[in-house]
Amino acid sequence: MVPSETSLKNLDLTLLAQRLGRLCKQLGVEVTAAESCTGGGIASAITSTAGSSAYFTTGYVTYANAAKTRLLGVPEVTLAEHGAVSEEVVNAMVSGACRESGAGLAVAVSGVAGPDGGSDAKPVGTVWLAWGDSTVQEAECFHFPGDRQAVREQAVRQALVGLVARLNERKKASKRHPS
Repeated sequence: MVPSETSLKNLDLTLLAQRLGRLCKQLGVEVTAAESCTGGGIASAITSTAGSSAYFTTGYVTYANAAKTRLLGVPEVTLAEHGAVSEEVVNAMVSGACRESGAGLAVAVSGVAGPDGGSDAKPVGTVWLAWGDSTVQEAECFHFPGDRQAVREQAVRQALVGLVARLNERKKASKRHPS
């Protein structure tokens, strides 16, 4: 039985990473992560599972805007117009991460983990996540409660939940339309 998205949110990171690994291997999909506010936490969670090098070969920690542009090709104009914590930027991060790594699925995260840096428009706890590939992305904004560590941990968990959910969708689609 495949856990529901709600039950996935309650699983610990190790179990989520193991589920992700099984799906990647079943579907032959390599994943990557483009991270800002999580500072490598997503890559750390994924690679905590033995054998993860079979489906996770590259990750990007692009904490500064210049790194987002240099490593992932996020346009400077996008950063200037929308800010790093935005749908447009995380979508561009996903596209760039897939393009640069060759992965078939990526997750990107950018947010305000705190305790400083928040604004009325983007208070502490505001986190944008996106999932997709070099051509199609899907982003969602979250408002996570708690201190810096809590915001980062929730973002990592949600990133893995989203990867698992998208791979489950691909698995269902492949059963409906076998090649």
